[in-house]
Amino acid sequence: MKFSTRPGHEAQQRKGWLAAYRWLLLRRFTQLTVIVLFLLGPFAGIWIVKGNLASSELFGVIPLSEPLITLQLLASGFIPLQAMVIGTLLVIIFYALVGGRVYCSWFCPVNVITDSASWLRERLKITTSVKLHRSVRFWVLTMVILLPIFTGTMAYESVNPVAMIHRAIIYGLGMTLSVAVALFLYDLLLQRKGWCGHLCPMGALYSIIGRFSPLRVRADKRQACNDCMECFVVCPEPQVIKPALKGAGKGVGPVILDSACTNCGRCIDICAEDVFNFGLRWRNQGDQPD
Repeated sequence: MKFSTRPGHEAQQRKGWLAAYRWLLLRRFTQLTVIVLFLLGPFAGIWIVKGNLASSELFGVIPLSEPLITLQLLASGFIPLQAMVIGTLLVIIFYALVGGRVYCSWFCPVNVITDSASWLRERLKITTSVKLHRSVRFWVLTMVILLPIFTGTMAYESVNPVAMIHRAIIYGLGMTLSVAVALFLYDLLLQRKGWCGHLCPMGALYSIIGRFSPLRVRADKRQACNDCMECFVVCPEPQVIKPALKGAGKGVGPVILDSACTNCGRCIDICAEDVFNFGLRWRNQGDQPD
C-alpha cells in the first residue's frame, strides 16, 4: 500500500478536513478560551477568572492553584494559605480524573509554541537531535522541589517558561518574547518536543497526578491498523502507542495506559481507519469488538 508523505492526507480524504483536525481544533479553541477568560478581567472588567495559571480564582469564589507552586512553597518552609491548599486539591482532583498531562496539551500556552516548532521541523525535514532521555524531566522536577529547601525561595518560578509566557500574554510580552523564541528554536533545531517531552517539570508532575486517570485513548479497532505509522509521527509521546496498538494476541489490552500520554487526540484525528478513540481505562483485556 502506498502512503502519502504528508501525515493526515488519507484521513482528510476519507473523513473530511474537519474530522481529521477535530481534536486539534478543540485544543486550540480551549487554549484560546483560557487566555481570553484571563484577559476579560483587566481589559473588559469581566472577572470570570482572576489571576494567572499559577494561582487564580474562578468567579471570585473557587480557588485554583498550580500543584508545583504549592510543592515549592512547602519545600521553602512556608505554610500555604487555606485557599491555596483547597485550590491545589481541586486542580489535582480534576487532572487525576481526566489525565494529568491533559494540562500540557489542552491548557498550557507553551504547547502552541512547541507544536508549531514540531510542525515546521517536519516540513523542513530537520533530523538533528539532542539525545535527552524522557526521564530527564523527572530529574528536573526533583531539582525544582529540592532547590527551595536549600535556598528558601521558589527559585524555579523566576525562569519557569510556562508562567513567564502566560504572564506575558496577559500583561505584555517584554523580554519574555526571547523565552518563547528560545523554546521554539530548541524544539525546531535541536530536539523534537524537547521541552514538553523531555525537560518540563510541570509535565512530569502532571504525569504522576494522572497516573491512574479513567479517561484514556483506546485503540479498540487496532485490528484495522494498516501500519501507516502516521500516529507515531504526530504523537508528542510516540512511545506510549505501541503497547496498546501492537499488543494484540499478547494479552495486552487496547488502552494507552502510559501516564506520559497527553490525551491530545492527534492519533484519533490522523487515523484514516478510526483505530483510536477516547474512552475509559477499564475493559483493558484483549481486543475489543468492532
